[in-house]
Amino acid sequence: MQAFEAQQATRAAVSIGSSLGLAVHDAVVLHNSNALTLRLQPCDVLARVAPIAHQRAQLEVDVARGLAGAGSPVAALESPEVFVRGDYVVTLWTYYEPVTTQPIPKAEYVGALERLHAGLRRIDLPAPHFTDRVSAAQRLVADHARTPELAAPDRAFLAGTLARMRRAVTDSGRPEQLLHGEPHPGNLLSTRAGPLFIDFETCCRGPVEFDVAHTPDEVAGHYPGADHRLLRDCRALVLAMITAWRWDRDDQFPDGRRLGIEWLSELRSTAGGLDE
Repeated sequence: MQAFEAQQATRAAVSIGSSLGLAVHDAVVLHNSNALTLRLQPCDVLARVAPIAHQRAQLEVDVARGLAGAGSPVAALESPEVFVRGDYVVTLWTYYEPVTTQPIPKAEYVGALERLHAGLRRIDLPAPHFTDRVSAAQRLVADHARTPELAAPDRAFLAGTLARMRRAVTDSGRPEQLLHGEPHPGNLLSTRAGPLFIDFETCCRGPVEFDVAHTPDEVAGHYPGADHRLLRDCRALVLAMITAWRWDRDDQFPDGRRLGIEWLSELRSTAGGLDE
């Protein structure tokens, strides 16, 4: 969010917290992207705030409640409600003090993701298909006004890669289920209760390999039952998608343009082996 939006979003979260009787004297920004993540103090509650026009807060809350009921490794809700203040929606979650800055061990990561997928298979909720997110990336690449700095050869290459990898994954014939959508290390907390997944606004349906493709190599390579050819294709698809987002004129990812250039190069270096 831009500075002005972040200020409004923070005020919305503080207002909600105070109306619920929480002690909110300060709000510390933990993460700022399409949504704002705040630590409300001294009550130590985590607030997620998103623009009302671009949010899936109810799905995120419903998924988190279902996973908690299934005993899955998921951060707990502080409140089951989705609150609205002006142009923003606010959800409240338990704040977990990190227990280590070291990467979560491979076996723990794999085990947590397995349990998460098992819980997600028990939840019957309408959710977008993973191809909806691919379509959004394809529209972005095709829109010269939204990606003005993307050179013509790079645009053509990225559009072709998105289309080719989308076909490869959808034609795989693998079973599909509800997924986290982005279970990368940034969405897995190391807590005293063990690894816990957060941020379910990206939930979608698709093969589990699409989820596994977001994890580090040492985790993905040990996920039981994964189709490794499909996993390779999903990795290429995910890389093409996040590369497209880095060229959005409104992208606020730190050092995003440099990453966009770097990831385009990485995609080109692996493109030759994807047909083998």
